[in-house]
Amino acid sequence: MFGFHMPELIIIFVVALLIFGPKKLPEMGASIGKSIKEFRKGMNELSQPKEEKADETKSPNLEAIDREVASKKVSYDMENTSFKNHSGTSSEINSSSESKVD
Repeated sequence: MFGFHMPELIIIFVVALLIFGPKKLPEMGASIGKSIKEFRKGMNELSQPKEEKADETKSPNLEAIDREVASKKVSYDMENTSFKNHSGTSSEINSSSESKVD
């Protein structure tokens, strides 16, 4: 463990006990442990998203493609429907105006 042996660890523990006291020492150990845990978690998160992004670019999202195709189909159908309705009403207007003129 970083070249520390039992006598060196005992000396470090005794010095820390004298400096921080018996009440603060467990709190300090817990906070150091939490810090190390969060650091490792952060390092794992940094390395994993790069792999996920590479996977996302290789395979397209099929649901998004299906939604896009469906929305284009609906907009195309709406344009055709409105054109038919518009052209039908204009012919009706022309025929009704001709009948009024006669």
